[in-house]
Amino acid sequence: MRQYEDGRAFAQKKDQEDPLKDFQQRFYKQEGVIYMDGNSLGLCSKDAEKALMNALEVWKKAGIDMWEKYDYFLYQDKLGAMCAPLVNADPEEVTICMSTTMNVHQAIATFYKPTPERNKIIMDDLNFPTDRYAVYSNIRVHGYDPDECLKVVKSRDGEYIYEDDVIEAMTDDVCLVLLPSALYRSAQLIDMKKIADAAHERGIYVGFDLCHSIGAVPHDFKEIQPDFAVWCTYKYLNGGPGAIAGLYINKKHFSMEPGLAGWHGNRKDTQFNLEQYFEHAEYAGGWQTGTQPVLSMAPLEGSLEMIKEAGLENLRKKSLDITEYLMYLIDTRLSKYGFSVGNYREDSKRTGHVALVHEDAIRINAAMKARKIIPDFRFPDVIRLAPVPLYISYTEVYDMVDIIVDIMEKKEYENFANKRGTVA
Repeated sequence: MRQYEDGRAFAQKKDQEDPLKDFQQRFYKQEGVIYMDGNSLGLCSKDAEKALMNALEVWKKAGIDMWEKYDYFLYQDKLGAMCAPLVNADPEEVTICMSTTMNVHQAIATFYKPTPERNKIIMDDLNFPTDRYAVYSNIRVHGYDPDECLKVVKSRDGEYIYEDDVIEAMTDDVCLVLLPSALYRSAQLIDMKKIADAAHERGIYVGFDLCHSIGAVPHDFKEIQPDFAVWCTYKYLNGGPGAIAGLYINKKHFSMEPGLAGWHGNRKDTQFNLEQYFEHAEYAGGWQTGTQPVLSMAPLEGSLEMIKEAGLENLRKKSLDITEYLMYLIDTRLSKYGFSVGNYREDSKRTGHVALVHEDAIRINAAMKARKIIPDFRFPDVIRLAPVPLYISYTEVYDMVDIIVDIMEKKEYENFANKRGTVA
């Protein structure tokens, strides 16, 4: 049981004892700003900048020779291998390509093989909606009606996914399950192994969207054995705005043809023969399509090197501690103003952010931004706060709560409209 105390001195003591404290200096933190939105867009690091500038310099001096002479032609294999330890996968099971949404399209196009008897896909009703948009599209492509073939398992309470409800929905007409590893609103970390085991017992493919957990929570795909997974790299992996995404394909499926073929998925030994027939490369790189965007990929290299240096287990340890500290301060200092915690408190069930709930969350969120705190509002009443362990200190968490108290005491939030911004 972790023990916490009130007062800034306690937070400062925690910072002095933090083995990760020096990593903060390697990020571009703005003076006077408390950045709590790393679960939406991670901060820029000097390591990411260096890797990007290195790629730019290579392009300047080498031109097309950068592909082979400087090894950028297989850059996706290098970055995939660097990502693989985050999910405990083999290097050849992970590649870096496209965007999260396009990787969902690729995975569904590969694994969705509907028949008249078995054509339903299970999803939940709380996940980020882009996954459902992609699934709708793929069902239509196969000539089926999405309203009939998409089996949505509704949350009992509008906050959490209940694994038993998903398993109950795995009837004989289901051929695929796609779920988030973590919910973007309530920070719930779902039991992926329980879901995967149940699906495989019924002959159902299962995939996960790791956008809100990759880089914050260690995953063990050798134990979970999903068929596929997708993720973005711009949140906890700090790869940059709109950075290239990740795709995992379980090695037992390497012989499958990708649903969406492109020349970078061709065997490397014959790719430049430029034949008019596709020779599928039988590893995750076989699901590549077009030429990789090196300048979008390069910052990720610097960030992944830093995560390796810090150690994902160490990041998770601090993340659990600093988020519990934040929840302690919410309980002891903010609850009297109507705030509550909208996420699970158990370590095994939460990811890297805290869901701060208040009925006036929109206006409070705006007031926090005016006071140089960068949070993240999610409709209708959640302010997401992510004290990312690489660059957020315990003192910043304490100071943020202090400012929120001041906002509530002075009713500063009443100066703002009850209307969210375009980007929440």
